[in-house]
Amino acid sequence: MTEDVLAPLSGTIWKITVAVDELVEEDDEVLVLEALKMETPIYAPCDGRIKEIYVKEGDTVDEDQTLMSVEPE
Repeated sequence: MTEDVLAPLSGTIWKITVAVDELVEEDDEVLVLEALKMETPIYAPCDGRIKEIYVKEGDTVDEDQTLMSVEPE
């Protein structure tokens, strides 16, 4: 069962800092969202492996949109 990384607010994907199959630990930064001229880091919800990334840099996203999924390990 995977855990989703959700956008906490609407904005633009500024930077993705991980890749598919990369191992992450809970609270590792996985991407940076730009909203209202502020950069907001988004963190991994759990220890695991990045299973899928649904967005790319420059994409506009809505609040609560799924950005990527993490497979717990």
